[in-house]
Amino acid sequence: MILQIVLLVVGFVVLIKGADVFVDGASSVAANFKVSKMLIGLTIVAFGTSAPEFAVSVKSLLSGNGDIVFGNVIGSNILNILLILGASSMFHFLNVKNATVKKELPITMLITVLFAVLLSDQLFDTGVINSFSRSDGIILSLFFLVFIYYLITMMRNKIDEDSNSDKMPLVKSIFFTVLGIVAIVMGSNLVVDNASSLAKTLGVSERMISLTIIALGTSLPELVTSITATRKGEYDIAIGNVVGSNIFNIGIVIGLPVAILGGVSKIVFNSIDLLVMIVAAVLLFIFSYNDYKISKKEGMIFLLIFVVYYSYVLFGC
Repeated sequence: MILQIVLLVVGFVVLIKGADVFVDGASSVAANFKVSKMLIGLTIVAFGTSAPEFAVSVKSLLSGNGDIVFGNVIGSNILNILLILGASSMFHFLNVKNATVKKELPITMLITVLFAVLLSDQLFDTGVINSFSRSDGIILSLFFLVFIYYLITMMRNKIDEDSNSDKMPLVKSIFFTVLGIVAIVMGSNLVVDNASSLAKTLGVSERMISLTIIALGTSLPELVTSITATRKGEYDIAIGNVVGSNIFNIGIVIGLPVAILGGVSKIVFNSIDLLVMIVAAVLLFIFSYNDYKISKKEGMIFLLIFVVYYSYVLFGC
């Protein structure tokens, strides 16, 4: 048990320090290429911090545990907005740029609703069982390609008024970015593995472990990265990390493996999970649209919804 506690602490240290290095490196990459930090947040940061979800998805589908895949993605997308942006806004309100409100956030809402509709077969026919076919996976993958096309057009507009701030040499920037994401993944794995072992040693049930440690554990990279970015004043990276991660989770973590490996014939979930996922995406858009920022008050609303939802999940209220 002592070894597990020590490794758990080491995991958190590696995770936090990795996020610090990762944000500095990613910000500097944006400065070197003179692209917006939002673009870096939507791509390098978002895709990098979603690596744990992707690994869990592929491993679970190959082993026939489809429910874990969908529960992980739905839970991660809810946590990304309610917990991560809620917690980040407690350190400082999050500025949201006009282009993000008009383009990235509507894309997030659209793919979230599309995912929920494809998953809810019983909504249209009560006599069938909820399933997710290969064609559903292809649809989500194609939607993700549209998002990639948008990112490519965004990349052509090399604009960032702060592109010269905190600029390091390009090689050092890339090294910091790679080193940071490796440390984040290693740190999160140490935390999840040892927290799970510790929980089992203390007699905590498998159900409780899967609903808490695994769900929260795979979102640790996004959580620590976004909070670190907010504390450093890199609000575009913090927002882009969450928005990009949510789109990546649906399009690649779910869509791509299902399109390649085949569909999942039976999925067990609660409709409240999908509802909360959609509500979170809609609230993010509404809060950002009102005054182009997420205030501490709005962040507290996110956190309150998170607490209420998780109380329902854990205790079946």
